[in-house]
Amino acid sequence: MSARDNIFARIRRGLGLPTHPEPAEREQALKVLQEKPRGPRPSQVWQDPVQRFIERCAQLSTTTETVSDILAIPMAVASYLNQHHLTREMVIWPGLAHLNWQQAGLSVRVGSAKNEDLVGVTGAFCAIAETATLMMPSGSETPSTVSLLPETHIALLDKSRIVNYMEDAWDLYLSEHKTLPRAVNFISGPSRTADIEQTIIIGAHGPYRVHVIIY
Repeated sequence: MSARDNIFARIRRGLGLPTHPEPAEREQALKVLQEKPRGPRPSQVWQDPVQRFIERCAQLSTTTETVSDILAIPMAVASYLNQHHLTREMVIWPGLAHLNWQQAGLSVRVGSAKNEDLVGVTGAFCAIAETATLMMPSGSETPSTVSLLPETHIALLDKSRIVNYMEDAWDLYLSEHKTLPRAVNFISGPSRTADIEQTIIIGAHGPYRVHVIIY
């Protein structure tokens, strides 16, 4: 018996159960896992999750912009950077390299963010309308540093991938992927903390700004 099996056996004996689970008990446990039971959640489902997402973003100091299609994104990014007097040099996810950044007058580097990068541009797997949250699985094509390290994070979001609740986001991920990523970051607005004298400080542990471009 392995150390793991020994620990489980002792726990089962402490609960007054047989050392090893009976077949019926194992089948019942597998059934519960397969059915993926959910805890309580609001009964409301927003008829327009996109509008709900935008409204919640405003409450969290996340700015939003809607463009006609994905080809309009580079000019929208350039306009945002000019408006806030920010650098036009950016680090971007590999999957965004095909967009015409040069035509918009932007200089991009593809890959993970470094200490000197001030602007990071990413996509998002999906977004959650209830909490204005971006779901960001990690991976070689979606390096987490691009959304966490720069002072300004610009996220590009397909409006068809805005879901109502966290549970819906996980359902969408599991329907499209067989295995879980090594990590998933959930981003709800700029980094903030109130650890010091209960005063909100923006950008304490991450970006000062989060801007979402919805296409």
